[in-house]
Amino acid sequence: MFQGFLRLLGIYKIYEKWLEKTIEKGEAPAHIAIIMDGNRRWAMERGLEPWLGHRFGAKKLEEVIRWCLELGIKVVTFFALSTENLKRDKRELEELFKLFKEKLEEQLNGDLLHRNRIRIKVIGKKELLPDDLRNLLERLEEATKGYDNLFVNLAVAYGGRAEITDAARKLAEDVISGKVKLEDIDEERISRYLYTADLPIQEPDMIIRTSGEERISNFLLWQSAYSELIFLDVYWPEFRKIDLMRAIRTYQKRQRRFGI
Repeated sequence: MFQGFLRLLGIYKIYEKWLEKTIEKGEAPAHIAIIMDGNRRWAMERGLEPWLGHRFGAKKLEEVIRWCLELGIKVVTFFALSTENLKRDKRELEELFKLFKEKLEEQLNGDLLHRNRIRIKVIGKKELLPDDLRNLLERLEEATKGYDNLFVNLAVAYGGRAEITDAARKLAEDVISGKVKLEDIDEERISRYLYTADLPIQEPDMIIRTSGEERISNFLLWQSAYSELIFLDVYWPEFRKIDLMRAIRTYQKRQRRFGI
């Protein structure tokens, strides 16, 4: 049994190295967005409480950040908590918020972000979150605002329709106040009012969703207009580096015409 495991591990490592060499020959996506789906199902299939799935999922997020550094990705956006998720069971939300705070404290006091110059940005309706969690998120943003090696965006209390609604409201206020003329409104102008406005690359080249579901579920609706969509039949806690590299390889094999 143990020898069989070692043999499989050896094959995995060989395949991982081959994938890495293969994708090095192509153009890597500059911005990857990930819908981290399947934490609860992964946990329940193992007879665990759903929030334990989120704990394993949080550990996976840290691994993926390291992989993105190794693969030269510039921007990665994680869909961590939707506005719809805020309607879940009270106990699950309490455990989820506790996990968020624990992990944020770890990152504030650890060296992953500072050593690798990783900037954290939160996109979403932070006012819907508990005060202590919101304060921690803002402290993490402030502590990393000068970094530019990797941009990590956490979509928390996020909804794509809410983002566009907020952008429309702010734009309308600027039109009423005279800051913006009606004839100056175009797609580029609207993009300036989105949560992602200050990112070096707003639009993800590729969106990955785990768990086998094949929809984007109100995620980056404006920004994903020309994103390549890749759906993987693996729960988020089981997501591997080879899954990420296979997704990149699939992206590289597609011909991106942008309607031309």
